[in-house]
Amino acid sequence: MAIVSFVGAGPGETDLITLKGYKLLSDADVVIYAGSLINKELLDYCKADAEKYDSAKMTLDDIVDRMEQSVKNDKSVVRLQTGDFSIYGSIREQIEEMKKRGIEYQCVPGVSSFLGAASSMGVEYTVPEVAQSVIITRMAGRTPVPEGESLKSLAQHQTSMVIFLSVQGIKKVVSQLEEGGYPEDTPVAVIYKATWPDEKVVRGTLKDIAEKVHKADIRRTALIMVGKFLGDEYNYSHLYDAGFSTMFRKKSK
Repeated sequence: MAIVSFVGAGPGETDLITLKGYKLLSDADVVIYAGSLINKELLDYCKADAEKYDSAKMTLDDIVDRMEQSVKNDKSVVRLQTGDFSIYGSIREQIEEMKKRGIEYQCVPGVSSFLGAASSMGVEYTVPEVAQSVIITRMAGRTPVPEGESLKSLAQHQTSMVIFLSVQGIKKVVSQLEEGGYPEDTPVAVIYKATWPDEKVVRGTLKDIAEKVHKADIRRTALIMVGKFLGDEYNYSHLYDAGFSTMFRKKSK
């Protein structure tokens, strides 16, 4: 029996899908894609007779029914998800339903948009002696967040932060971050559709980012990046020091 392959589509640019993901997509008999989120030019990789279904128009049952019917007919299925599905990919509920029906599956990772955004901007989330941790989160909305994981609580760490699915509430985001401890001069970047042809970047600080985002008319499909890693402060690592490199090589032998 054929299987279902969950494939991370990457952040937007079509050649940022992994080689394995590309091969599965180009060979698939059936493709169920997140139409409101992925770059639809990725579907050009599909073979001419592949069946394509936009999951934005389907319920969970519709999706799993299509998967089940397809694999029973020995058709390979690709579930094409935005970025990397391990971050806000909502695959857990699909997998749980598939398990109930005995549908075999595999997962092929993709490049998350938070990685694509950093690459587009040429920044590093982990800057020596400035920030060594990255918090990936979102603001509470229609789906709540666990107690203790509010933006205000997480802001106490004052490390690098990437906030998904929240740009529509940018003023509230800023308020919670400042209440949590980030000073108003903390650097912020909002990147709309990272790596897409129409990518847009707005830079500022907590003091002025909300106004700048409003003027840029960014309301969705954007990441909010917060922290000193976006600023001018940096320190060199010791990775390229002659003594350190020699020591590392000896230890690795």
